[in-house]
Amino acid sequence: MSEAAPHNPPGIRIAGVTHRYGAVTALADVTLDLPAGTTIGLVGPDGVGKSTLLGLIAGVRRLQSGRLDVLGADIGDRHAREAFLPRVAFMPQGLGRNLYPTLSVWENIDFFARLFGMDARERDARIQRLLDATGLAPFPDRAAGHLSGGMKQKVSLCCALVHDPDLLILDEPTTGVDPLSRQQFWTLVDQLRRERPTMTVIVSTAYMEEAERFAWLVAMDDGKVLISDQTQKVLERTHTTSLEAAYISLLPEGKRQQASGFVIPPYADPGGPPAIEAEHLTRRFGSFTAVSDVSFTISRGEIFGFLGSNGCGKSTTMKMLTGLLDATSGTARLFGEQITAGDMKTRMRIGYMSQAFSLYEELTVRQNLMLQARLYRIPAAQAAQRVAQAIESFELSACADVSPASLPLGIRQRLQLAAACINNPEILILDEPTSGVDPAARDMFWRHLIRLSRQDHVTIFVSTHFMNEAARCDRISLMHRGHVLAVGTPAELVKKRNAPNLEAAFIAYLQDAEAATDAQDHATAPARQSAARTWWHALGGRLAARFGTLGGAWLPRAWAFARREGVELLRDRLRLTFALLGPLILLVVAASSISFDVEGVRFTVDDHDRTTISRDLIDSFRGSTYFHELAPVADADALDRDIRNGKVQLALDIPAGFARDLEAGRRPEVGVIIDGAVPFLAANVRAYVTGVLAGYAATLGRAMPQGAVIPITVEPRFSYNQEFRSIYAMTPGVIMLALILIPTMLTALGVVREKEVGSIVNLYASPASVGQYLMGKQAPYVALATISYFMLVAVAVVVMGVPLKGSLLALSLGGVLFVLSATGLGLLISTFVSSQVAAIFGTSIICLIPAVNFSGLLYPASTLTGISRLVGLGFPATWYQLISLGCFTKGLGVASFGPMYLALGCFGAGYMLAARMLLKKQEA
Repeated sequence: MSEAAPHNPPGIRIAGVTHRYGAVTALADVTLDLPAGTTIGLVGPDGVGKSTLLGLIAGVRRLQSGRLDVLGADIGDRHAREAFLPRVAFMPQGLGRNLYPTLSVWENIDFFARLFGMDARERDARIQRLLDATGLAPFPDRAAGHLSGGMKQKVSLCCALVHDPDLLILDEPTTGVDPLSRQQFWTLVDQLRRERPTMTVIVSTAYMEEAERFAWLVAMDDGKVLISDQTQKVLERTHTTSLEAAYISLLPEGKRQQASGFVIPPYADPGGPPAIEAEHLTRRFGSFTAVSDVSFTISRGEIFGFLGSNGCGKSTTMKMLTGLLDATSGTARLFGEQITAGDMKTRMRIGYMSQAFSLYEELTVRQNLMLQARLYRIPAAQAAQRVAQAIESFELSACADVSPASLPLGIRQRLQLAAACINNPEILILDEPTSGVDPAARDMFWRHLIRLSRQDHVTIFVSTHFMNEAARCDRISLMHRGHVLAVGTPAELVKKRNAPNLEAAFIAYLQDAEAATDAQDHATAPARQSAARTWWHALGGRLAARFGTLGGAWLPRAWAFARREGVELLRDRLRLTFALLGPLILLVVAASSISFDVEGVRFTVDDHDRTTISRDLIDSFRGSTYFHELAPVADADALDRDIRNGKVQLALDIPAGFARDLEAGRRPEVGVIIDGAVPFLAANVRAYVTGVLAGYAATLGRAMPQGAVIPITVEPRFSYNQEFRSIYAMTPGVIMLALILIPTMLTALGVVREKEVGSIVNLYASPASVGQYLMGKQAPYVALATISYFMLVAVAVVVMGVPLKGSLLALSLGGVLFVLSATGLGLLISTFVSSQVAAIFGTSIICLIPAVNFSGLLYPASTLTGISRLVGLGFPATWYQLISLGCFTKGLGVASFGPMYLALGCFGAGYMLAARMLLKKQEA
């Protein structure tokens, strides 16, 4: 891939480009011409603007100033950029950042192929070729979330290469990938370039030996270009023989000193028992064996390197040694003591750095280190001193008060290493600590590790894919598919294979192991794929043949997003359960518990008269189904206490001489005490008490014609809900509440989750439009919410016994329009929030307040005035509540809801249009 390209015309012209993130300048007036039809390497320390520059070239970042022309397209012009996107393939930085965890390897690559308009036959052939070339053929059906970091990178590479781009942009594509996989990948890229010699490849890389294979080199520092020329000429101009030396010579003086050479003192075994012992360690996850019969010993103060292919079990072995995972069989000993998951005493002596970033992005660098120190029970004063030392040692002063989320990958790794060392551990276990870190920073890491090993006698167990780092280890172990292939010093392993260097020896070991174990996997994998996909592909092929040309490329791309979201949704059991059972639980609980019915109201009596007439009054309440009598109270204090404690809700206080005064026509007063804590219930209780007293007065009036009481007749009558049961009135409103709250929340989370994990970059870098993305995201949630709607209606009618007096068609038409409005609102909310927590809180507040207070759930919307009425009319729940209530209780049909249908349709379209305008096709 190192062919020269002296005669290639400039394909990428960058003139005066400056890019800022707030007060931070990522690119400072960059002017650069890069040739087309060649390979270009981009190198530089972390945080110097490499990713920003690649994002601008790929069109995924918005151009702030300057001019940028890529293969004849003006990236600053929206129409030119969108026409250019089908010609570019972009792989962002990060382990599997553009992948979807619940989708399989095959499904992830298939999704990208669909976005770029490939038909079924072309997709299958292309995907199989990529899987074979990258060694992923045995794992087509494994979920991306269950892959190791390196395997995720290989799948991401396949996703970027699935179509034939004119420009391939790879942002540190082989970070965390083992040497054999890197060799396979670059072989694949070479094959593609031979087939398409005009393809331009731009790669940023942390591996300087990789940069030597590119025809053109660009070195950057502090947002500026240090040099841009043919790779051979860069070596000539810097008077060096390797790109790593050339790159270091181009750095500022201070950074050159960091990367100056150093000598590793020879290891001297201090004696005593080994620091780490692994005997026949085995770990299984279900039927999958991640680690099989692994044994090795590591002496105190030794630097022990752990190398292996991606997914071979290195990380699993390390977690067993730290107690994060229990071994299925075998033993692990630290300092001669067997370690278990609950052994906190031993774990306090270990420093561990995971492969993935495991600190808190909500805290600053300093706060993360302080938290880590306190977790290791370091006293506050000493913890502050340790944190200050760590910030200085690992050169984190410039970002000490910055959140890790905004830091480049290399600095985040440096922070993790500082956190692992904060407790001055006796054993330091590091899982690929320098992945994505520039050479100067890696050298700084290793100086620190060598000091810990040689001066402090800290045992260091480190996994790495950098062969120059592996060569610095005292001994190394090579693993493949859960088995140890060889253990020894780097020199011994190289000599055994008669290889020119450690990388060649490592690749030779892996190739022998692949030849012995992969034959059966490769033979059976195509059969498994065929059996698993025959019916699906046949159905997809028929649908594509019938409907594939509808809407040109618009519908297929929207379908790609919808299909992918639907598959993810179906496999996420928690979300699916919440989506279907959540509304039902809300309906049953809310409609049953929110009741204003007066039934079984607990009452007591303080009868001071104790006559036949007073007992007749009490019997009037006893004979009503709405009241339930408790034992009488002894005095007024007991009566007040029972009301205050909620034991009773109603009390009758009949005075002495009640019958005498009544017969004498003196109109005696009866005390009626009602618990007013719940005003709605208290008002209903008062109404029924009034009714009982009126009935009693009428009966007494007929028996005493002399008019001892005033004759009162109360005859309440209620339209539509003659039984006046709350559940009949509440159920339509709760259905409305469930359909506005849960589908809106799920849809908003579906988009925001992509923002958080970074997979939304697939929208930015693909030919798909924002409209296609939104429609595709919305479709599965509309389908799921519609199913939920029918389940709600069925449970309300069949289980809860609420009669549907009107038209099911009218109710369902309103339900579908309401679901479209709710999911459209969710998409709109997702455009202005960036975290799932904010999406949940924002959606809850935006939906609950109008739906409960201003949409007719508790009292008719027609009674609202002023701003409250405007809020109600401006929210779709009000209009659907009219449909739901009208169909359930008033027996209305389709003809009665024309204005409501129109309003809901306008809400759905308006929300989608607003989301389309607010969701940008580029990052800032």
